[in-house]
Amino acid sequence: MVAIPGGVFTMGTDEPEIQQDGEWPARRVHVNSFYMDQCEVSNQEFESFVNSTGYLTEAEKFGDSFVFEGMLSEEVKAEIHQAVAAAPWWLPVKGANWRQPEGPGSSILSRMDHPVLHVSWNDAVAFCTWAGKRLPTEAEWEYSCRGGLERRLFPWGNKLQPKGQHYANIWQGVFPSNNTAEDGYKGTAPVTAFPPNGYGLYNIVGNAWEWTSDWWAVHHSADEAHNPAVEEAQQGCTLDWEGSKHRMLEITTVSSHPQKGPSSGTDRVKKGGSYMCHKLLPGETQNEMGSEVISVPPSLQSYCYRYRCAARSQNTPDSSASNLGFRCAADALPGPQ
Repeated sequence: MVAIPGGVFTMGTDEPEIQQDGEWPARRVHVNSFYMDQCEVSNQEFESFVNSTGYLTEAEKFGDSFVFEGMLSEEVKAEIHQAVAAAPWWLPVKGANWRQPEGPGSSILSRMDHPVLHVSWNDAVAFCTWAGKRLPTEAEWEYSCRGGLERRLFPWGNKLQPKGQHYANIWQGVFPSNNTAEDGYKGTAPVTAFPPNGYGLYNIVGNAWEWTSDWWAVHHSADEAHNPAVEEAQQGCTLDWEGSKHRMLEITTVSSHPQKGPSSGTDRVKKGGSYMCHKLLPGETQNEMGSEVISVPPSLQSYCYRYRCAARSQNTPDSSASNLGFRCAADALPGPQ
């Protein structure tokens, strides 16, 4: 884990790219010192947790999970007869889970150093509890994402590719039909791919979405917030791992200021975007596929431009998908397992 020094930063933005996401207003937030995982939790780490506890993820219990169609074989797609109406590239795949990210026949054996996927918020909390850690609050996540920089779009500055270098695993090309993979990856990348930010954190944007502990809300006070903190309150929730009861702590965010997030809700905040996030940048008005020039319709000129520090989205706590993972935070370094 990396020590993140406490400080004050500007959270959110007064120039929101996605109005309905509640990215605004910009507000000053004080954050206490804490620790953050240097990388997203990998398949290797999650496997250690499962081997130690016998834990079953919610995707495994439900029997399916959502997978981006571009990652699926024709055989798997032929068996699917439904999709998400507003996003038809998301398909519910029977048997898709963290071990089989693209469903039966797929494997993580060559991706043990990639982020674990198909983990719900509840799954992430279970892992963090086992590891003696917790999920970061949204404020902690954004503060650490910025890496000490103020009012910048990305963890490294305002230019997406300074000097032509890729700093994150995102989508290049026409979404969802053609990922040119100019950054080297069509799906996830190893958790240490690309340069770290100013705090030494890898892949803090792009690659896989990351859960936070906060409930989702889109209305925020512009007032200054002091010392957002994490309170772990035992709620009597237990998990049965291989016949032994382990108490699980429900994580809620508290603050000494009304700025704190809601105490309840239906969705949890996720941050950072994923390998599917895309925006057509100025000057990119068309793409070439072989000899054919494809005009990009306005509806696809920006899909999920959320690989920015201030960007945010949400899912229900039991949701899982092939682009959703997490990393942990802690108030103090945990002891050995």
